[in-house]
Amino acid sequence: MTEPTTLPAGTRPLTVRRGAVHDTLRTHLTRGGGVLLTGPTGIGRTTVTHQLIADLRGQGHRILHCSPSPAEKNTPFLGLIDLLADLGDDALAALAAHERAALEGALLRSAPRAGTGRGAEAGPGGGREALVLRIAVRKVVALLCGTSPCLLVVDDAQWLDRATADALNYVARRVGSGFAVLATLRSETPAPSPAGPDGAVSALDLCPRPARQIPVPPMALHEIAELLERHDQPSWPRRLVARLHEASGGNPRAALELGAALDERVRTGGLDGTELPDCLEALPVPDCLRRPLIDRIDALPSRARDTLVLAGAAVRPTVELLWRAGRRHAGADLDVCVRHGLVRAPVSSDHEAITFLDPLTPVVLRAETPYEHVMAAHRALADASDDAVERAHHIARLTAAPDPAVAAGLSAAASAARRRGAPRTAARLGRMAAAYTPAGQEYADVDRRLTAAEDAIEAGDLGFARQLAHEALSDAERPADRVRAWNVVIDSCGQAMAEIADVFPEAVRDAAGDPALLAQLHYRMSWRAWMVGGSAARAHGHAVRAAGLAARTGDRYTELMALTQQAALELFLGLPGAETTLAAALAAPHHVPAMTHHNGPLYLKYRFHLVRDELDAARTELRTLVYRLRQRGSADSLSQCLIGLAQVEIQRGRCGPALTIARQSLRITEEAGLSQGPAWYAVALAETAGGSLSRALTAAEAARRHSEDDNDRLFLPRALHAEGRIGLFRGQSERAVELLTRTGELETAQGQRDPATRRWHADLAEALAATGRPDEADAVLATARRQAERLARTGVLATLDRAAAVVAAQRGELTYAVRLLESAAGRLRISGYPLEEARARVALGRVRRRLGDEASAHAAFAAALRVFTKADARPLAVLARAERDRAQDDAVRLPEGGSWSERLTSTERSVVARVAQGASNREIAAGLVVSVKTVEAALTRAYRKLGAKSRVDITRMVMTRPTV
Repeated sequence: MTEPTTLPAGTRPLTVRRGAVHDTLRTHLTRGGGVLLTGPTGIGRTTVTHQLIADLRGQGHRILHCSPSPAEKNTPFLGLIDLLADLGDDALAALAAHERAALEGALLRSAPRAGTGRGAEAGPGGGREALVLRIAVRKVVALLCGTSPCLLVVDDAQWLDRATADALNYVARRVGSGFAVLATLRSETPAPSPAGPDGAVSALDLCPRPARQIPVPPMALHEIAELLERHDQPSWPRRLVARLHEASGGNPRAALELGAALDERVRTGGLDGTELPDCLEALPVPDCLRRPLIDRIDALPSRARDTLVLAGAAVRPTVELLWRAGRRHAGADLDVCVRHGLVRAPVSSDHEAITFLDPLTPVVLRAETPYEHVMAAHRALADASDDAVERAHHIARLTAAPDPAVAAGLSAAASAARRRGAPRTAARLGRMAAAYTPAGQEYADVDRRLTAAEDAIEAGDLGFARQLAHEALSDAERPADRVRAWNVVIDSCGQAMAEIADVFPEAVRDAAGDPALLAQLHYRMSWRAWMVGGSAARAHGHAVRAAGLAARTGDRYTELMALTQQAALELFLGLPGAETTLAAALAAPHHVPAMTHHNGPLYLKYRFHLVRDELDAARTELRTLVYRLRQRGSADSLSQCLIGLAQVEIQRGRCGPALTIARQSLRITEEAGLSQGPAWYAVALAETAGGSLSRALTAAEAARRHSEDDNDRLFLPRALHAEGRIGLFRGQSERAVELLTRTGELETAQGQRDPATRRWHADLAEALAATGRPDEADAVLATARRQAERLARTGVLATLDRAAAVVAAQRGELTYAVRLLESAAGRLRISGYPLEEARARVALGRVRRRLGDEASAHAAFAAALRVFTKADARPLAVLARAERDRAQDDAVRLPEGGSWSERLTSTERSVVARVAQGASNREIAAGLVVSVKTVEAALTRAYRKLGAKSRVDITRMVMTRPTV
């Protein structure tokens, strides 16, 4: 799992970049301090460390690195020798003679001095020699930090020798700015301190303050999938990747080993990935993963091992369940297993689930336990369990052939899991129920497979859902069953409806004119007409027909979904009946699945709040829906609702929460295997508002790429808008015009007539103005204004006025632009759009600067910065701060040459200017977007160069001393 610092040209790294933990480490370490990175074997501590080293080395950091091993723990100073292996004589020259001698002796660069006894080994013994050595190491490290930031890395700190640990502990408490330490520590067992005996240095003591302990998290499902692909493993079906992820516990090394073992079984057995293993068959566990577990299991007393076998066979093992299954000493036996590092004991009650520290333990236990003992465990658990799901699972394990009673029990258990909000479990049990259904009961078999497929859709396991639907189609004869299966195939494609063009004719033919079945198909054809065909008008016709047919045949679910689609299209098309249609969808009788669906009426209700500028009401609707979906709902619906909630939070000026919510949506989307375009779009918006523009651009490009791959015309223009807005903020006006023009063309072609549903018009107009095309900008604004005035879209009209002012300023109509911007900023504040208000104030500051009113320009920029800062809109705050500081620097101009200023660097001059204006070091750091330490260092150098002793002296020099 170790990644080299450099790779051959044309190759890609075999590891997956752990973005979140990598960013956290880099952010903390570039500010100084230390991090202790922990995690079990194989989790990727070394990989993350090497990626960070390569990143920081590319940014000019000096890296001191050692990776001790168990055999080196008792060799004094071996870690220090590795850390300072590249240390040149010039660094040693700055030391006093006795300090240099001590350090050279420890590094084995000189023979022991006469009378020192053990030479290099004298250090661990303490005394004056040890102190001299530590001082020498501190001075060398400080010297290295003076030329460039320095990162000291100790990988596997538990094996660091004590002499080195003592020296590094001394250094950690005494080296100042520019110094950071990253130590890694294996954490699956109680780790020895790097220094050995009690009272010695711990791994965290190696890290200077502020120090953080950060565990490397398990990989998510999508990261495991990417890792397997990079290691040239077969393209396993999603259900197998999910099982590899679950069995490995997200540990990348374990996942690779399991995948390789599965590949070996497939190749040697002449099978393919669709044939094995099924949901009841264990994954093959290679010896490198199995042997350490067997050693721990074999060390258990026989009674504790029997209890562990019973716990491993249970679906949800608890102490109370083991008692009822006959293990009277379960608590004591589990304590033994805890001491052997096999389980984590429950801490709150005997009803809390017992957790296996390694997810492979139950698999290995089952393989290493005689068959009759495993069956006895299932029999005992079936008798003891009072839970329908648990009991059905054990009865099925005890049954070798199709059995109608077992099939019925599994079907009932699937229904119970569905009621609990566990669709993944319901899908698995439903598939088992179909497998145990005897021959001659084809209708029951098909129904159970289709029910399991629908549960798999709810769980987000779309590949499994399609597999079950096609299995059902091979046996289904009734039109209702066949159309139901086709509906699963359609629903499982997500945004990629272009891939199933041939499904609709087949499904319509199978419907055989049945109006109830046609209602379901017309609803789905409405989505295809909008997403793939790009025509909201044609989609509206299908939605109207679907709602009418469903109402006539009593299908309330399809009627509500079709009415919701109809209302959404009428809103987009600017038709007057949209509110009435939504009211009909919200009216009783309600249908719970429709009301909690992301394409249902409750979800659409928030969008109606948005176009009316009712942001708080929109947030309330979405938060309520998200809460329900977290309790019981599909991954797709939860992801879509989180996307909507992130957008609302951005508009309300809560950029930090918006970024968290958008990332949650993406994680859910990736883990469920859903179409990723919408989630990447939300991340792009959130990064633009509260993250970084570079990450925002990456996300927007991903959103566009996914939408283009899916041929999703519904989300493609949104992705283009996000990317175009980033270009606008970065000053790439031509690129912004290109992207935003395409956005407008796609939205207009689809039939958009309400500018509040997709708010791209003002951004396009501002980009056109920036490229010297005011007439084209006016045309965009005029069309949008007519639509907004007809529909009374107050917030949209205010943003259009801001854009109109930018266009007017481009023409030189500066006084008119000021009046328009002041009015727009006030109305946007009243409407509750803080980020849009602040954008208007930034534009106002630019216009006032052109008018020569630097004081008013500075005030406008400062007002915008306050809004952006309060909203945690970091990228926009950086832009506003730069504009404000430019106005501030124009107010107090420092001469570039002269008797004193010529001795200062540009950074030092900027710091001195702000000191003269009375700014604190923290305020100066915020204004220059640097650290407080950088300001302090620049000010110290300025004091020395100018011969100043205080901030008063600095102010007097700037304000009164003439320059040549």
